[in-house]
Amino acid sequence: MAKLTYEDFQSGQVFPLGPKHVTAEEIIEFAREFDPQPMHLDEAAGRASILGGLAASGWHTSAMFMRMMTDSYLLNTESEGAPGIDFMDWKKPVLAGDTLSGRSIVLESRAMRSRPGIGIVKFRHEVENQRGELVCLGENSTMVRMRMPMEASA
Repeated sequence: MAKLTYEDFQSGQVFPLGPKHVTAEEIIEFAREFDPQPMHLDEAAGRASILGGLAASGWHTSAMFMRMMTDSYLLNTESEGAPGIDFMDWKKPVLAGDTLSGRSIVLESRAMRSRPGIGIVKFRHEVENQRGELVCLGENSTMVRMRMPMEASA
């Protein structure tokens, strides 16, 4: 099966994300290694915090989102990486037992003048918990190889 190229991404196109069930064990494991704050390591400390329970680090939420995006479409794309993230907002805590899902929406695309044969596809990402509450919102651009560089950049 041919991978998606720049030409395959159209404004308004939606790619579903998830579902991803979040366990207490993975929250603690990630926190031990990357963000060892009490609310990410201990249920009681999480309940005593403004987060209301054992909560995934925002960085963990972003990593889970990245995995959902990779599984949804990125591994099947002629991706050349990303020049960065425009923004990533953590709107609500992700708690142990939550199930995440969402969508990546193509906002726009354009050919790169500096790299012939590569296009930029800009996405908006929305991740929700099982109650439909927005937990993570972001936008970024991805560099994607073109199928027909001459026609696409004309």
